[in-house]
Amino acid sequence: MAISDPIGDMLTRIRNAQMRRKSTVRVPASKLRERVLEVLQSEGYIRAYERHDLEDNKAEIEVSLKYHEGEPVIRTIARVSTPGRRVYSSVGELPRVANGLGISIISTPKGVMSDNQARAANVGGEVICTVV
Repeated sequence: MAISDPIGDMLTRIRNAQMRRKSTVRVPASKLRERVLEVLQSEGYIRAYERHDLEDNKAEIEVSLKYHEGEPVIRTIARVSTPGRRVYSSVGELPRVANGLGISIISTPKGVMSDNQARAANVGGEVICTVV
């Protein structure tokens, strides 16, 4: 079955796994998903992720979720730009999430990065999701 929104599917799998207090979750692999997970790991929202190659040129990513005192580190994770409604922001209009306590993940011409990194690099782009 084809997935119409692969990033939204990954975020939903992470959200569902955290509700069930799972330590890991597996998602189908793609380069964009790996870049989003790389930003989540560098910002401290997940422990790690690891790519596993399967048969028939398929691959999965195993995401190790992070908890603090029994509660998930990711309180909310929401998709902003969808396949049916793309949301773009210039560097001056990048959204501040939870008054700076959260992050936005932005797909820019210089790669996928957090909103703070995008401001430092002075680039805008597509707002993929927000994390608090």
